[in-house]
Amino acid sequence: MDVRNCRQCGRLFNYLGGPPICQACREAVEEKFQQVKEYVRNNPGSNIQMVAEDNDVTVQQIRQWIREERLEFSADSQVGIECECCGASIRTGRFCEACKSRMRGDFSNAIQKPEPKEDLSKNKGLRDVDKMRFLKK
Repeated sequence: MDVRNCRQCGRLFNYLGGPPICQACREAVEEKFQQVKEYVRNNPGSNIQMVAEDNDVTVQQIRQWIREERLEFSADSQVGIECECCGASIRTGRFCEACKSRMRGDFSNAIQKPEPKEDLSKNKGLRDVDKMRFLKK
């Protein structure tokens, strides 16, 4: 059992994985997310700073939700974050489509299919017993 202090409120809780916050703080963050999601839906032209100020959420938290692909701004919005690979402006996730497709190709090339083994025996029709040889004294 892994007992930790919550990073937000300081209470002890049983840590199971994910961000090191207690269940009460996790639920509060989820409520804030739903509030931000509704705000973004109703105000498509708003930027990250405006969303953060109007909903009492940090800009860092909004960027985290965007990176997790939980939150996405509309195509006509000014909001954009940088691709972690090339720096291009993207609306959600960690990587742009070009970097994703390049990584997909790199990963598929990294995993090579095993080549079929050649059968080295000359007599393929013989059983293992037929292949044995005995020496006479």
